[in-house]
Amino acid sequence: MRPNDRKYSTSHEWAKKDGDTIVVGITDFAIEELSSGNTSDLVYCDLPDLGRILEVGETFGEIESVKAVADLNAPIGGEVVEVNSSLEEHLEKMAEDPWGAGWLVRIKPSGSEYDELMDAEAYEKHIAAPH
Repeated sequence: MRPNDRKYSTSHEWAKKDGDTIVVGITDFAIEELSSGNTSDLVYCDLPDLGRILEVGETFGEIESVKAVADLNAPIGGEVVEVNSSLEEHLEKMAEDPWGAGWLVRIKPSGSEYDELMDAEAYEKHIAAPH
């Protein structure tokens, strides 16, 4: 089961409240799909600039593995107030600790979309369903 202290999007990003900001990352499921369990398959991550204003569902970056490229989509709208720039040199953090050190961006939310995201149980059902 994924952590219950955050919410999840259908595009496999997670969002966790931290004070007046929301920390965003991608789930272990998304990382597994990209890397087939081989963390060295992750080769590139493009993250947004500080101050960028994101709309819900907007692509804000991408992650690339040797087998695929995936868009990173904003689970909430708001302003990017911090970027985990250490990922550019250490993509393995995303696979080793997707719920902690592997976070992507911190967003100051502009609305209440957080409450509309899935909880861990709903996300588990989402990824178990045939697509």
